[in-house]
Amino acid sequence: MKRGIYTLANDVVYDQLVALLNSIEQNSGHIPVCVIAYNDQIEKVAAEVAKRENVSLLNDSELFKFWENFSLRVWQTHPTAIQQWKASGVKTQFYRVGENHRYVSFDPAAPFEEFIYLDADTLVMQPLDFMFERLNRADVVVYDFQFKDLSHIFNVNSDKLTTVLSEERLKRDIFCSGCYASKRSLFSEAELDHVVETLAQGNSDVLYMGAPNQSLLNYMVQINDHTVHNVALEWRAEGKATGNAVSSKHFEEKDGLVYDDGKLLSYLHFIGLSSKIFRRVCGGENLDFPYRKTFLHYRYLHESMPEFQGKPQQYNQPPSLQKRLMKKIGLT
Repeated sequence: MKRGIYTLANDVVYDQLVALLNSIEQNSGHIPVCVIAYNDQIEKVAAEVAKRENVSLLNDSELFKFWENFSLRVWQTHPTAIQQWKASGVKTQFYRVGENHRYVSFDPAAPFEEFIYLDADTLVMQPLDFMFERLNRADVVVYDFQFKDLSHIFNVNSDKLTTVLSEERLKRDIFCSGCYASKRSLFSEAELDHVVETLAQGNSDVLYMGAPNQSLLNYMVQINDHTVHNVALEWRAEGKATGNAVSSKHFEEKDGLVYDDGKLLSYLHFIGLSSKIFRRVCGGENLDFPYRKTFLHYRYLHESMPEFQGKPQQYNQPPSLQKRLMKKIGLT
């Protein structure tokens, strides 16, 4: 298949997945979608995918194993990461193993030649064809403002960072791993070996332990000299750029769409909000959170919405596992 959208999910994010799939269906036409299994907890996800004509489920343990082993090799080069994660209660081989399954999108056996990856906590507001179109300019196409904050991509306290990677690219080409376009077979096995080898040369502390997959993906791209095109930088110069993160408070909601100063967002990413919020709201609790109206519009596009009682109560989100883990190991 030429083009498609990937996302990564299990039953924990079922409600967010349904909303994402409905937003793609309504606002992005009939583009194929492939849901990559985060782990084996996918009973509800599999049933939902089976109901949808243009959606497939990728749950291939052999494909996953290759990329899990690659990521294990990466983190074994780090002097303390695995030990610190285990000391902090992480029971798998390393932190967030399932997130590595997204890398199957780069595998030669993956279904799409060109793809857009979206986190499950995303809503698509309009076709994302502009990202595909720019893959003739670069290996990776993104649309975000992550370049403003290097600290969630790499370890900014590492004295190796600007010797291992280009200072110019660190300012321009870093990106959030929640939305990007790229190509099948982008990374050869030799390039993957190069990633591990360069990290093993005493450089692994450039990786950011708080977001291991995001950090590693950015490293994979830069250390192998793959090009990145950020549409936000292109469109900001033309006055066409919009925000896309739920942390922005000024967006306007109208008829299931979200606008930034009158400009329609391409996508809305509910980054930083716990999946527990969505599960509780979809279970009938009247909890408030940013852009709830738009989320509920897509979650219940084909179903009856719960009947909420009283006024919405603001959800006071406790620290996430990531924040608690980072505090425990001294990275916050």
